[in-house]
Amino acid sequence: ANSISLKNQITDSFMHRLGPGKLPEEREGSCISAIVVPHAGYIYSGASAAHAYLSIAEQDKPDTVIVIGPNHTGRGTPVSLMGEGFWESPLGLVPLETDLAERIVDKSSIAKFDDTAFTLEHSIEVQVPFLQFIYPEFKLVPICMGYQDLEASRDLGRAIHESIEDEAVMIVASSDLNHMEPKAESNRKDRYVLDAIEAMDEEMLQNAVHREKISTCGYGPVSATLVATKLGGAKSAEILSYYTSGDIIGDNRQVVGYASAKITRNEK
Repeated sequence: ANSISLKNQITDSFMHRLGPGKLPEEREGSCISAIVVPHAGYIYSGASAAHAYLSIAEQDKPDTVIVIGPNHTGRGTPVSLMGEGFWESPLGLVPLETDLAERIVDKSSIAKFDDTAFTLEHSIEVQVPFLQFIYPEFKLVPICMGYQDLEASRDLGRAIHESIEDEAVMIVASSDLNHMEPKAESNRKDRYVLDAIEAMDEEMLQNAVHREKISTCGYGPVSATLVATKLGGAKSAEILSYYTSGDIIGDNRQVVGYASAKITRNEK
């Protein structure tokens, strides 16, 4: 995609019938500490993601964005970070925040630097143009989770919290919901995940995923984000958007669920 067509796709996501229906406006405030967003192609899940990106665009801009995504490829270490250089999209270059990444690796017992986890991983990459669309400048800390269990999630979440010093940081957890089941069954399974996010309970989320056999691909990133934000004083989570691929293409036999959410430190 070139920069114009990519910007148009993102604009379409904001204006979509399932999106927020408007573009972000400049506002002040900083109560949102994290968002949860899907990572399918923009034509499928962009409208859901736009709800969350709108909410953070309409508050103070962060210095750094930590994007945590699941590892779909099996490459790299169990929890991988990339510490040096830039990420490039058709919208330009984003510098990596090396110091914060080094602190996270230092404080975590599982996270390591390993660029190979990112070479073919889309779950983090698709968030970068959305971030570039709403933020003129920011630094990036990409984190790719192969291990997504409760222990790894709590280790990473704690390390993130302990590593954030005086910089303003936004956390983005990248996850789609249940995959490739009939709509009614996916809605039932997805409800467990959405309820756990709203309860801000990473253990409830992990238990539901295993008990109900929910194919939510980024439950670890969501769990780690819940841990980090609660340690940072977050008090509530709100689901901003939920629909399935069936609502986009009209085929409800095998759907993928998409949701976005915001996690806030205090009332709006």
